[in-house]
Amino acid sequence: MRSTVRQVFSQENIEYTAAIPYEACRVVRPYLVERLGFAPRTAILFLVPYYAGQAENLSCYAAARDYHLYMRNLFARICPTLSQASGYSFAGFADHSPIDERHAATIAGLGMRGENGLLIHPRYGSFVFIGELLTDAPPALLGGQEPIAPAPCCGCGACHTACPSGFLRGEGEGCLSAITQKKGELTEREQQLVLTGGSVWGCDVCQAVCPHNAIAMREESYTPIPFFRQDRITRLTEEALAAMPEEAFALRAFSFRGRAPLARNLQLFSTYSRK
Repeated sequence: MRSTVRQVFSQENIEYTAAIPYEACRVVRPYLVERLGFAPRTAILFLVPYYAGQAENLSCYAAARDYHLYMRNLFARICPTLSQASGYSFAGFADHSPIDERHAATIAGLGMRGENGLLIHPRYGSFVFIGELLTDAPPALLGGQEPIAPAPCCGCGACHTACPSGFLRGEGEGCLSAITQKKGELTEREQQLVLTGGSVWGCDVCQAVCPHNAIAMREESYTPIPFFRQDRITRLTEEALAAMPEEAFALRAFSFRGRAPLARNLQLFSTYSRK
């Protein structure tokens, strides 16, 4: 069964996976487990690298189409395959998960926890999405390993020093990424932070300065997954946003807050540039 799982992920260009006992995971949304219809015994953690170059005024993760679309399609492909091959049940999750994904990934040995709260993988740095399959198959059948102690990063403090809002230093009221996504009007301070950060959606400053991301940001380390290399938007403009059909807008990671925050931020940069 372990070889089948490896083969299925390999066909998807997903290189880094690890299985751990479900009981080792921190359950944060038990109601999602209750809906499964089976009792999980194993969690298979995996990493999806997404970095394919810098984006000019968007967070890198938002340059490609919404990764939730990728994950949904991935699970629709691999869960039935694994169930049919093994006779066990499989269910996939990403982001909205029953478990604390970053904790599970660290104790599974897939990376360390950075001081900015992100998982850091040796090859792909923090430019990864975490996904997991929950299954009632026993860990031993899937090559399950005992959880390890979470490893901290080197603690250089680069992300704390560079954080535009001061949030990582305990000085700000929120991460700049959250500020760019905030609905309604921004305070003067928030407007200045957005202008300083240079992004109309998200913030990658803590990732850009992280020394562990040096390898991940080289072209030879770009994601091997075509989804994140295609249909990229590296610079969003007021004209492009206004002309984007609803169907196309809905496919982007920045769509979940609606158009208003983006339009507001774009207008802010436009107004500033004319001064």
